[in-house]
Amino acid sequence: MGGFFGVVSKENCSTDLFYGIDYHSHLGTKRGGMVTMQDNVFYRSIHNIENSYFRTKFGDSIGKFKGNVGIGVISDTDAQPIVVNSHLGRFAIVTVAKINNMDELEKECLDNHQQFTELSMGRTNPTELIALMISQGEDFVSGIQNVFKKVKGSCSMLILTNDGIIAARDFLGRTPIVIGKNSYSYALAFDTHSFSNLDYEIEHFVGPGEIVKVTTEGCTQMLPPNGKMQICSFLWIYYGYPTSEYEAINVENTRYQLGYEMGKDDDVDADYVSAIPDSGIGMALGYSNGKRIPYRRGIVKYTPTWSRSFMPVSQEMREHVAKMKLIPNTTLLKGQKVVFCDDSIVRGTQLRDNVQKLYAGGAKEVHIRISCPPLIFGCNFLNFSASKTEMELITRRVVEELEGDSHKNLHKYMDSTTKEYANMVEVIRRHLGVDTLKFNTLEAIAKSIGLPKERICTHCFDGSSFGD
Repeated sequence: MGGFFGVVSKENCSTDLFYGIDYHSHLGTKRGGMVTMQDNVFYRSIHNIENSYFRTKFGDSIGKFKGNVGIGVISDTDAQPIVVNSHLGRFAIVTVAKINNMDELEKECLDNHQQFTELSMGRTNPTELIALMISQGEDFVSGIQNVFKKVKGSCSMLILTNDGIIAARDFLGRTPIVIGKNSYSYALAFDTHSFSNLDYEIEHFVGPGEIVKVTTEGCTQMLPPNGKMQICSFLWIYYGYPTSEYEAINVENTRYQLGYEMGKDDDVDADYVSAIPDSGIGMALGYSNGKRIPYRRGIVKYTPTWSRSFMPVSQEMREHVAKMKLIPNTTLLKGQKVVFCDDSIVRGTQLRDNVQKLYAGGAKEVHIRISCPPLIFGCNFLNFSASKTEMELITRRVVEELEGDSHKNLHKYMDSTTKEYANMVEVIRRHLGVDTLKFNTLEAIAKSIGLPKERICTHCFDGSSFGD
């Protein structure tokens, strides 16, 4: 997906900027970039981080970044930041975006006699496209409103100017921006956990469609938020770091509640509950207390030498890395009936392989519990890379198997009270080879997050959305 970080300081900002960006490494693995500005001069670097961490590429060069204001990004799409000179002045920009109508917007810019220079693999850079659309406005606010109006998908951004940072959150707030403050600086971040060790306190959660400007003097609202919000529910289920908060709602607490809600009503006979690490841990702890059975680590993640598997170069490598990371604890598994909690099932391949490991390690019974409902649709609004096409989703393959058409009667497969839903879950259970399989409900998602359902995006579960 990607995540960004910015700093406006009374001192050199490069150290805080470097570590703040690095704290977003869980959100992407393709490109890392940062830029600072001093005396109207930009100091920028962009590196490929597919085979190494952000820190290893930028750590030795922090000293070259001059200035008290800067922005940076971990991107799973394009090379960023982009530096632009336009009638609005010189500025740099980073985005977290998914643009579904790229071709249409690219043609509009070309017809407007604008040009693209940041071509990568023959394709237009999405962040440069956003920069050109902003430059079509009379000022930054009207330019950003132009983006909100025309982009189909989502777009949040940080814009670095010679006197501060302009932050604009996606019109429907599908992704977050949070402002933090300490004694000498302001920071702007996607994830709030990036604030803690840099001594920033949360100052303001930017609202959907809100535009603000942050300088050393404080935060000024340039455009108020709108009344609608569709923040991605998957931020709490999977993407978010456990200590982060979105809309002032903690990620780990939400995962705990998702597990608790499922555990208190689950009648399965089990000796203990474990997690498929890492994103299943919070749920498993909640499940343990909800069902009143012990939490134990029946499978453990080995991280010292294995790189990330969020978005590797190929799906084959992703599956290989995922397989090598998880090590069954055979002493705890032998002869035991175990509930394993996981965040979601996308293709089903990795979980099936993990289940085989658990049985091979001696587990008597394996019961899988998933913190969210079945994924029925691909994401139209974020670069949720786990499923590029809907037919990669195990649910849609099962619907095709049962109906002869992957699009037929989908509304019945979204409803946990129907026989069609029960049949789908049973086929997935057999595919995984587990004793039982259960998913959480949409009602549990909204209750655990603590926001009205209409304020969170659940498109991947039920196809509902607006503003797309």
